[in-house]
Amino acid sequence: MKTIDRCPWAETAQIYRAYHDEEWGVPLHDEQRLFEMLILEGAQAGLSWLTILKKRESYRRAFDRFDPGLIAAYDNRKVASLLADEGIVRNRLKIAATIANAKAFLAVRDEVGSFDRYLWQFVEGKPIENCRQELSEIPAKTPESDAMSKALAKSGFKFVGSTICYAFMQAVGMVNDHLVACPRHRAVAMLCRK
Repeated sequence: MKTIDRCPWAETAQIYRAYHDEEWGVPLHDEQRLFEMLILEGAQAGLSWLTILKKRESYRRAFDRFDPGLIAAYDNRKVASLLADEGIVRNRLKIAATIANAKAFLAVRDEVGSFDRYLWQFVEGKPIENCRQELSEIPAKTPESDAMSKALAKSGFKFVGSTICYAFMQAVGMVNDHLVACPRHRAVAMLCRK
């Protein structure tokens, strides 16, 4: 039985394989899911993505399925309960950033009309198709992620450095960074052309 020639990073754990094969790099336009991924990428800062993937369902439970309207209204009592929740990364700065990001999300959506359109403007509304042969060719950040990071920070978002923004862009399909030998590279590219 021939194994799938996945991107090498996805072969270290089953949860990675499922994430790689079903989600990573697929263009995402659902605003609440975009918000979720932005929060999770920020939560990952200084940790491994595997840690966050394992805690994702706990994050969804703890943060009201990433409803920005509910999160923006969190008070000190809710923050205290989050700091006691072993299912998430209990970092006061990251929890405060999530609340600030929910408020910023609502402000951007009110101003622009669409958080989806706001984010996708950094790639001119369509995914960037990369043709990378090796993991070493994938950058940590790009001019597009620099621009996104700067704009998000100016709008009041936290934990949105350029490296976090590039990981977010990869995750939500703004860039196709599956290696060309990976079957998902072609599959994602075909999704982008529909």
